Amino acid sequence: MQAQEVLRQLRIPELDDFRQYVRGFPTNALMGMGAFAAITTYWFATRPKALKPPCDLGLQSVELPGGERARRSVLCEDGSYLTHYYDDARTLYEVFLRGLRVSNNGPCLGSRKPNQPYEWQTYKEVIDRGECIGSALLHRGHSHTGDKFIGIFSQNRPEWTIAELACYTYSLVVVPLYDTLGTEAIDYIIDRAAISTVICDVPEKARMILDCVSGKARAVKSIIVIEEFDSDLVTRAKENGIEILSLKELEVRIRIGFPPKPKDQALICFTSGTTGYPKGAMISHENVICNTGAFIKITKETLNLTSKDVLISFLPLAHMFEHVVEVKYRVNCMLNVHDIHVSYLPLAHMFERVVECVVLVHGGRIGYFQGDIRLLMDDLKTLQPTVFPVVPRLLNRMFDKVFGQANTPLKRWLLDFAFRRKEAELKNGVVRKDSMWDKLIFKKVQASLGGRVRFMITGAAPVSPTILTFLRAALGCQFYEGYGQTECTAGCTMSMPGDWSAGHVGPPLPCNAVKVVDVAEMNYLAANGEGEVCVKGPNVFQGYLKDPDRTAEAIDKDGWLHTGDIGKWLPNGTLKIIDRKKHIFKLAQGEYIAPEKIETIYVRSNPVAQVFVHGDSLQACLVGIVVPDPDFLPIWAKKKGFEGSYSELCDNKDVKKAILEDILNLGKEAGLKSFEQVRDIVLHPEMFSIQNGLLTPTLKAKRTELRSCFREQIDELYAKIKM
Repeated sequence: MQAQEVLRQLRIPELDDFRQYVRGFPTNALMGMGAFAAITTYWFATRPKALKPPCDLGLQSVELPGGERARRSVLCEDGSYLTHYYDDARTLYEVFLRGLRVSNNGPCLGSRKPNQPYEWQTYKEVIDRGECIGSALLHRGHSHTGDKFIGIFSQNRPEWTIAELACYTYSLVVVPLYDTLGTEAIDYIIDRAAISTVICDVPEKARMILDCVSGKARAVKSIIVIEEFDSDLVTRAKENGIEILSLKELEVRIRIGFPPKPKDQALICFTSGTTGYPKGAMISHENVICNTGAFIKITKETLNLTSKDVLISFLPLAHMFEHVVEVKYRVNCMLNVHDIHVSYLPLAHMFERVVECVVLVHGGRIGYFQGDIRLLMDDLKTLQPTVFPVVPRLLNRMFDKVFGQANTPLKRWLLDFAFRRKEAELKNGVVRKDSMWDKLIFKKVQASLGGRVRFMITGAAPVSPTILTFLRAALGCQFYEGYGQTECTAGCTMSMPGDWSAGHVGPPLPCNAVKVVDVAEMNYLAANGEGEVCVKGPNVFQGYLKDPDRTAEAIDKDGWLHTGDIGKWLPNGTLKIIDRKKHIFKLAQGEYIAPEKIETIYVRSNPVAQVFVHGDSLQACLVGIVVPDPDFLPIWAKKKGFEGSYSELCDNKDVKKAILEDILNLGKEAGLKSFEQVRDIVLHPEMFSIQNGLLTPTLKAKRTELRSCFREQIDELYAKIKM
């Protein structure tokens, strides 16, 4: 009590927080004054002050014709949209040139073979190879005014980026392909874009192209293969009037390039879509560059903290004295030539492209994974990246793994206690990985990512606030959450440095304005700060290739992109995605249902990995297909008194009943109406995946395919309900 009285007399502002800190320890852990002294000394020696965002999160409001209001980032200067950040990097071609200059021709692209270190190509080597390949494409008849579409059908690897640079150097346009689309969709894209040259990484993909075009009048004239191929492939291609070449053969001619202008097309990014044929989003250089510049502008501030912290010495207690020490916490938000990005997310999508552009424009380097996602952790340990973009599914696995290792009450208590301590720092804007809790508890999870990650960003799908907050604390790095879609290049909102709260996707990026518009049939009204999210700015795409009708559906006459997502403005000016308009449907009684909102709630159940909610206008209620989590179902079931293997538990009617009860309780707690709750479910033991055709490459549910796949189970559920 004497020591606490001394602390009280010091009038330290953080004393209440300190009392809470000490209160978290078990009583028997405080072994007298010595232990209390050690705890107190450590607390005040390492206690950082609040680290505030570089600017207020409050947003500017802009009056629009018709009395509507939209919101812009406070970082927009003079009310204008950001189109670029660096004057010498206004196209994707110039991004590489700037990277060459600022890195002083440092390492640019790297790859590795199994159990080998990364091998790097310099910026100069990459640019030279791009010029050679690009000039060869021109020699074969391509031009920026005529036959300008070049297909790239490859896994992430250096040659992809070099081939892409070859196109940018001569103002050609890249059209990414990916095998998860299926041959029918690939055939559609080749025909739609009139692609005459496709660059493939392996012979198998060249054969897939031949399968698509064989016996048809198609524009494909040549297929360029990166890896070695046999004479059979050449013979089969020749029978279809197509020439097979190796990439090495192209690197022979050099011409003067035709550098693109900012508004020139750079890519035709065919969105995988959850229904129907994919749509070819036309993306310009300015689209990508302004999105890149917006991220840089938000993260460019260097936050310094210099504070006077109080250090109490108890050696000996009778001679207690104060030391005033200067503690500096410096958080560098800018990327630089020393940064390394691990490329494993599909390059056929804009999220990965924009992240790579941010790295390249600063002269950083990109290391590609080995092509097998199961070997990603090995790649991370070898590459030791500093920049690591992630998708929610991977975050969920990381979270599960950490908690799965805390397999005793004591370990779980320590993990929870360490998290609460770091969460308290996050609430004050402090991000670090040098605390006692990092060294004792979180070191392993940080090491599993290579140990050097300082930038993480996630998007593509909602992330549980609990999981995001925990991993922000555990990983101790700047961890941003963004929101967007292909049609606005990648992102339109993103969380701000210093604001590490979860449950929102941040304010608008400085390259666009965001507004919400009424969705009356779902009772979302802009007057209440809720409605469909609409985006306007230089990051909005140029429309869908040869598809004016669907372009008009996406972009209205005033230039606003309608995303199909339902958002809500929070009091601090950030946006929260709360629903989805695109997949709503009516039940027999006329109630509107947004299944993705329900699925997001149900998947929070501990034993649940994936959920598909189904209903239609002929049915009066909803049913669901639930995929239990293979790692957590046995643990959860055992606590409920159920034993058996994973497959046996999935077949157990009592387990199904318990899971149904759990998700219904979650739905009730989240405020779902009775008609929004499923009436019955089926437990399915196989995960929805890209490989089995039930997820898109961005891990979104293919609802049409899911309905078809589970038609029999769905019909059985409804038949049983009606009995």
